[in-house]
Amino acid sequence: MHILMVGTGGIGAYYGARLQHAGHKVVFVARGMHLKAIQEQGLKVTHPTLQFHQQVTICDEVELHQTYPAHEFDLIILTIKAGATAQWRNSWKNWLTATDTKTPILSLQNGVDNERLIAEVVGRERTIGGLAVRIGGHIVSPAVVEATGIAQIVMGYWPNHSQNPPPAALTHWQTDFQTAGIPTFVTADIQYELWRKLLINNGVNPLSALTRLDTRTLTSHPTYGHTVYQLMQETAQAARADGVAMSQGDVDEMFNLIKSFDAIKTSMLVDREQGRPLELAAISGAVLERHQRLGTQAPVTALVSALLEQGL
Repeated sequence: MHILMVGTGGIGAYYGARLQHAGHKVVFVARGMHLKAIQEQGLKVTHPTLQFHQQVTICDEVELHQTYPAHEFDLIILTIKAGATAQWRNSWKNWLTATDTKTPILSLQNGVDNERLIAEVVGRERTIGGLAVRIGGHIVSPAVVEATGIAQIVMGYWPNHSQNPPPAALTHWQTDFQTAGIPTFVTADIQYELWRKLLINNGVNPLSALTRLDTRTLTSHPTYGHTVYQLMQETAQAARADGVAMSQGDVDEMFNLIKSFDAIKTSMLVDREQGRPLELAAISGAVLERHQRLGTQAPVTALVSALLEQGL
């Protein structure tokens, strides 16, 4: 496959390295010092099951648009921060919708709104929702990425294709990803799966950034663990605004799953430590906006979000 990896942070670098290592042609997009360092030194990705240090094809978005037509790629994988999705799709719109371009876009981002934003530009038929599950990945220095975890991918056409069998392209990509060492699953209802992941993201990401504690410390603590569970319950209730039914069983399953993880520094905690903007709007903001629509309350999510916004 010829793959475009938009975003070369912890997640994008890891999956892109896996795919290149398996023989696929990957073009990475990055910027700033990270881009310059990779151009000079190659990309280094370390994972318990992968040691990758190779030269890669990488450029910024201006060079990409001047050098490659979008239809040259078989798949575009988007791993940028959720808060940048709207600006990205607007600035890339002409390139993404040029004549003869039918390349699908797979979002591997936090939140439940990225796919809608993408589909508004390229259409649902080119929009694939996705989850990067049980992976921790971070840039430790320019051109150097460390990743941990099983690093699964769950994907499906957005919002679902529950009335029809999975399109052949999905099963083809699933096979290619599996062969590259990426456990991959195709779902008939990706919107449901995105909300299940938001249960975990809203449960631990903001609270970890606020307390500066890892996931295991949070979930095993008698007070913080109860707070995580409350945040997950508020998320499940918010899903009703999107017509997604989250049961108490979903909350219990996701809570027990995050409790079973190794201690993980969440992406929001890492962003706070490094002084980067937090994905608060895409995670807690999505929950609060749905509760507002439903005319209900999410007091724990509102409190944690307000404390983070105040810089505490």
